[in-house]
Amino acid sequence: MRFSRILLVGCLSLFSLPTFAETVNNLYQVREPVNGQSPDERTRATQAAVETLVLRLTGDTKAAQGSALADLRKDPQQIISQYGYEAGPPETLLVDFDPATTDRALRQAGLPIWGSNRPSILGWWLNDSVEGSNLVGDGQAAAEPLRRAAQHRGLPLRLPLADLSEQGIGTAKTLEGTDAAPLKQASDRYGADAILAVHAREEAGQWQGKWNLWLGDQREQGTATGASSEALADAVLLSVSQRLAPRFVARPGASTGLLMQVQGMNLERYAQLLQLLDPFGVRVTLVEGDRVTFEVNGSADQLRSQMSLAKLQEVPASEVAPVTAPAPAAPVDASAPVSTSAPAPMTVPASAPQLYFRW
Repeated sequence: MRFSRILLVGCLSLFSLPTFAETVNNLYQVREPVNGQSPDERTRATQAAVETLVLRLTGDTKAAQGSALADLRKDPQQIISQYGYEAGPPETLLVDFDPATTDRALRQAGLPIWGSNRPSILGWWLNDSVEGSNLVGDGQAAAEPLRRAAQHRGLPLRLPLADLSEQGIGTAKTLEGTDAAPLKQASDRYGADAILAVHAREEAGQWQGKWNLWLGDQREQGTATGASSEALADAVLLSVSQRLAPRFVARPGASTGLLMQVQGMNLERYAQLLQLLDPFGVRVTLVEGDRVTFEVNGSADQLRSQMSLAKLQEVPASEVAPVTAPAPAAPVDASAPVSTSAPAPMTVPASAPQLYFRW
């Protein structure tokens, strides 16, 4: 059965299907350390939690302090569903924010929202300290601070096993270098969308880190410092989040509609793409066989980054084959009874798509 014929029926089961990229669990839950449970300390930690959440959802360090969120800063309880304390150490205030209310407040403030489907990151993290050199592996105790930092910054972080073969690859020279080929080859078995390479060094009681991030063919780099290995991990992942967010977040009303066509569609892929494109205000404008044309709000580069998470291949417009024309109608028999049913209307986009992708 053709995709266009089963589309409406299948929409009933869209939300039970898997998604591309990786879903960040507990995206609207924030932990902030506290010194006791006094009302003043709870107020301070709650304000910090709001700032953490807004930064996590927008990637904008200035958004939480903007005038558009003044009412929210004054009364953060309007977006909080519940809070509690965790004994620690350190003692922590755990704040659960209501997703729907939070999103509505951010949209009303004209802020972009980065959805929960985000590029999965494989972290090659080498710690050099007075205790020696260690490539952090998935089952090590040293992995926990990295996971906490990733959760705090809203990033789906994976770690390699750090077996003998991977330890030979995850050296300081490789992690600080610009050639991603060795890391990409070693990372294939983990199936992550991006590769993060970090060389962290302890010097005079301080931690310093150099990092490289590869997403497809694009590379980002930076440095960070922290008073502890935990603080450095948070600083690195904050920087990574800020570099990634502009690629995947479209500011409301900041860009005009852009048409993109995807070929090779089926029901499952259609459901996955709708979720992946949700931050861009996606709207279906045309269905032709296994091709669907979407209207989205965002730049071409943002859409390319988002489509890379779905492993789609961009196709030049000159290589897009035309849709197969329907078979010519049979000759009309004048003696046959006339049908009173009208032909189904066809939706035609106002202009040709600017971007083309296929599986």
